[in-house]
Amino acid sequence: MNRLARVKCFLLDMDGTIFIGDRLLPGVEEFLRFLDQHGIDRLFLTNNSSKHRGQYAHKLRGFGLNVSEGQIFTSGEAAALYIQGLEPSARIYLVGTPALQHEFTEHGFALVEDKPDFVVLGFDTTLTYHKLWVMCNFVRAGVRYIATHPDYNCPFEGGFMPDIGATIAFVAASTGRKPDIVIGKPNAPILEMSVKKSGVPLESLCMVGDRLYTDIALGESGITTVLVLTGETKPGDILNSPHQPDYVVQDLVELLDILSTS
Repeated sequence: MNRLARVKCFLLDMDGTIFIGDRLLPGVEEFLRFLDQHGIDRLFLTNNSSKHRGQYAHKLRGFGLNVSEGQIFTSGEAAALYIQGLEPSARIYLVGTPALQHEFTEHGFALVEDKPDFVVLGFDTTLTYHKLWVMCNFVRAGVRYIATHPDYNCPFEGGFMPDIGATIAFVAASTGRKPDIVIGKPNAPILEMSVKKSGVPLESLCMVGDRLYTDIALGESGITTVLVLTGETKPGDILNSPHQPDYVVQDLVELLDILSTS
């Protein structure tokens, strides 16, 4: 059976799948139009927790795409929803950008500098040594410790910038502790939160992305996966990867061709 025929919601990575920098990738408009015509839902799913879903919606609308904030799902929002399920009134020491702070206050959390119930580490492009120092003190003291995602680097046109994985390594070197939970791809919590947010069961989801070790690794939880070769992964990377996609396509143009004939 064609696994794509049963998909009711596509989880769409953004960087390297929908766009690179300020350039929309081939086939995106046509692919989204096809989903609209056939009543298939979508969530734009990103590990990047440095931006609010509203910022991503604004960027996508700037490409001429009809996208609402509700169709964006970041690891930052997933982390907030995850903690809400554990302790809705939790006090949180948050290491993150103003956009991530906004995400957590929107979900009703108090952001504090003392006696937190959780330490939450996001991709913080406003990171300071003071934040790291305070965070390490709380982690060393045994406060519950959550990271929004595991990526070591964040790609941009022309190179990479250090991402949250590098910060996790810094904290581990100082404290001997790694996060108790990592929310984002390829970890189970973001998939659980995606099922909850989309209202679509696991077996009817499909992840489309350009990274084997985050996007395609989600397939180990039972969902269909499609690797696009418009971003980080090159054809030669696939053979020796422990994470094998169900489908490999050059871009969304080719994925649309497969959907149109299935």
